[in-house]
Amino acid sequence: MKPIFNRFILPVLCALLLVSCSSSQVSQYASEKPALDLSEYFSGTINAYGIFTDRSGEVKKRFTVLIKANWTMVDGKKVGILDESFEYSDGTKQKRIWTLTEQAPGQYLGRADDVVGDAQGQLAGNALNWTYTLALPVDGTIYNVQFNDWMYLVTPNVMLNKAKMSKFGIELGEVTLSFYKR
Repeated sequence: MKPIFNRFILPVLCALLLVSCSSSQVSQYASEKPALDLSEYFSGTINAYGIFTDRSGEVKKRFTVLIKANWTMVDGKKVGILDESFEYSDGTKQKRIWTLTEQAPGQYLGRADDVVGDAQGQLAGNALNWTYTLALPVDGTIYNVQFNDWMYLVTPNVMLNKAKMSKFGIELGEVTLSFYKR
């Protein structure tokens, strides 16, 4: 039993410990400027340009996104609708409509038809971190994949986004986006 533990289980436990210690916390960006106000940035028309890379770093898809966004007050909470129209380099199109609800200052809940359960968002300073499970169609099969999505406001009009996609803790690839608010 000891050789199995030393050869297989111990290295896995060490790797998990290293991963858990190295993850970023949104609070570390609390003093970064410009400060991100989600309802201000995602209001009106926003264009985004992105790529999906596999775990080797190879670009698998390029895409653009047109986002039309607005916010209202519902039961004393800010609620935003982000209507996203994707167009991929292979000519396919996709639509996703997010409903974002501010739960408390810096805490957001997000829902969309292809999101399994709720997306959880935390905001501090210029950074927003979303975690969620996306029902991703691939070749006629739906796979539930986890996203760890980080957005950073660079200027009042430009935000950068890097999202790691994984399944069973194994990284599948990354989505990189640049947002431009008109």
